[in-house]
Amino acid sequence: MEKISVIIITKNEELQIEECLKSVSWADEIILVDSESTDKTIDIAKKYTDKFFVKKWEGFAPQKSYALSLANNEWVLSLDADERISEELKHEILNVDLNSFDGYSIPRNNYFLHKLIKTCGWEKDSQLRLLKKCKTSVTDRLVHEGFIVNGNTGKLKSPMLHFTYNTIESAISKINHYSSLQALERYKTKGRVNGFTIIAHGIASFYKTFFALKGFRDGVHGLCIAFIDSFTTFLTYMKIWELQKNK
Repeated sequence: MEKISVIIITKNEELQIEECLKSVSWADEIILVDSESTDKTIDIAKKYTDKFFVKKWEGFAPQKSYALSLANNEWVLSLDADERISEELKHEILNVDLNSFDGYSIPRNNYFLHKLIKTCGWEKDSQLRLLKKCKTSVTDRLVHEGFIVNGNTGKLKSPMLHFTYNTIESAISKINHYSSLQALERYKTKGRVNGFTIIAHGIASFYKTFFALKGFRDGVHGLCIAFIDSFTTFLTYMKIWELQKNK
């Protein structure tokens, strides 16, 4: 059985981090890199690991790269604070012959306001998270960063659990932050953005999520997700327009 290190990056995650840490308490090592939290994140983490490090926030990719560098074991499992390892996934990881591949994608069950979402494209989610350290690097992106494995990758069958938005308030806070990062990442490569561009992309985003990806089948939850996707798109393009205008 291969030893496994778990890496988690945090900032003010007192509402989520304990359940995350409980779900990986079986791991051989838990490394937490915190970005100067002002809540009880670190106090909670101390109950589960003595390997926590404070690093000033420089972006998702730099934080995860640093966390990866701290792992003492060759196999690394990367989690976000709002994710959990299910019992089924735990047993699969502990029993699979990891060295058949250099990394493994894991299916992810996504929850919105505590409801498992089966539409909106969320049901097809899979993340490359179980990694051989010597073969792995982090993509250099401002948002939606990921891992690159220089080798062959396989797929696990059991899901991790992702509690993405537990309140509408937290959703609004996140989409404001993520839309700013997306705008910074895209504005130099986009053509000129105008009022029509903003409206067209926002409406198209709602249509795609609610109708094309059948979000209506998840009822009001699906409707809320479609509005959130649309609002994120509106904000992103408005911020791209602002950046282009101000150069």
